[in-house]
Amino acid sequence: MVADARASSWRRWGYRLLPGDGFSYLLHLRPAEWPIMAAHTALGWALAVGVRGALHGEHLGDALTALVLWVVLLNGGTLALNTAFDRDEGDIGYLRSPPPVPRYLLPFSVALLAGGQLLALSLPAAFQIDYGICFAMSVLYSVPPFRFKAVAGVDWVINMWGFGTLTPFAAWAATGRALDAGHALVLLAFCPLFAALYPLTQLYQFDEDRRRGDRTLALILGMRKSLAIAIGCALLAFALFGAAVIVLGIAVGWGLVLALPLAAWLVVLFPWYVAHERWSPAEHQRGMYRALTAWALTDIAVLAVFAR
Repeated sequence: MVADARASSWRRWGYRLLPGDGFSYLLHLRPAEWPIMAAHTALGWALAVGVRGALHGEHLGDALTALVLWVVLLNGGTLALNTAFDRDEGDIGYLRSPPPVPRYLLPFSVALLAGGQLLALSLPAAFQIDYGICFAMSVLYSVPPFRFKAVAGVDWVINMWGFGTLTPFAAWAATGRALDAGHALVLLAFCPLFAALYPLTQLYQFDEDRRRGDRTLALILGMRKSLAIAIGCALLAFALFGAAVIVLGIAVGWGLVLALPLAAWLVVLFPWYVAHERWSPAEHQRGMYRALTAWALTDIAVLAVFAR
């Protein structure tokens, strides 16, 4: 076991609570990402029931079940499955100084993914189908001979749809409510928004991806084009949000709330585009986390505008 993988006090506490490699299994599910994933997933429930329905706990039990299945079993299982094949040694998203890969991480991750699909039978059919699509994409993304995460462009498409649109749709689907055109545009907008975010998650991993021979989208495009595409996709996402405002007949004043997260995205992306050649991997990683903050602000603004 690598020493620094257990160095911090909270990790030492975790390994005492789950001895042996038990805590390593949990870490490879990357629980640091769960709050962000849960918030983006729950957005779909809030959009489906509205603020009043959320305050009254409408479909809350189904939403909580969907959150556990989607965030812990599907997302956590997907990340563990990815690690089982990547054998990451350096920092990865939401896990610094990862512990050595436990012996049974692969079957453990498959059990989580398959178990979630079985438990999804307790929720509406739309959720079951949504989970099944993302389960299949997880396997295609991580597992040889497919390993689409190493096929530039395909990795991008899988993530923009999987995390961007299908994730919030999961909690919407758990309510059993039919999806109307206006809210469909809102969920669709998160597809190009994640298309903007995804290459940003790869910029600080250039060296490690080259070492493994993975031809990621960001490596193929280069940093300059990756950042230019991110700017374009962010603008497209907010154009779709604007279209949803029109379709749903929302007052212009409320629609202007979306200008705040748009400004946050541009404040993150334009300086990054200008200075990217001078930035170290650590600075690119900090840029990624700033983009995630802009994403969180977007979720809050979308709730304010569309879940009323």
